[in-house]
Amino acid sequence: MTVHQPPYPASGGAVPPLELPYYGAPPVEAVKRVFQKYAVFSGRASRSEYWWWFLASALASAVLNSIGPTVVNGQPTGTSGLGGLWFLATVVPGLAVAARRLHDVNLSGWLLLLAVIPVLGWIALIVMLAQPENPRGQRFDRYPAAYGQMPSPPTYTPPQPPQPPQPPYRREPGGPPSE
Repeated sequence: MTVHQPPYPASGGAVPPLELPYYGAPPVEAVKRVFQKYAVFSGRASRSEYWWWFLASALASAVLNSIGPTVVNGQPTGTSGLGGLWFLATVVPGLAVAARRLHDVNLSGWLLLLAVIPVLGWIALIVMLAQPENPRGQRFDRYPAAYGQMPSPPTYTPPQPPQPPQPPYRREPGGPPSE
């Protein structure tokens, strides 16, 4: 596997800026970055950032839902008020980190809409989220030129209207050109 950005050391080393994906992110740093970029759908997220977030969120949801399940008509529902609050607090950052993960694979974040298709959409989405990074995904970065990732796009200069022909200059021998 080719890594296009060097992995950063987990202990005391340099951490990439929030605008860049953190390849090889440790679990605590990955979860922290998701909350720091709470509703940021632009940019990219590494596989480790996404999957550590997914695992931490699933574990927290399981624990919070098992604390005190809501009872409806004498039957426990499997969810609790705390689990519902956790869902409401994490649905936006969860969607944002998934969209950034798709950007790192060079796919559109709109592919998250596949989640509305039962089973087949979920499987397709999991496969896409598990793909390795693609250097072409840098097109989704907000400031790629600031970090030397990609050259800035060429600026467009409109074509100039044709100029009328100039009369030929006559030059006298040994003197300056005359008009």
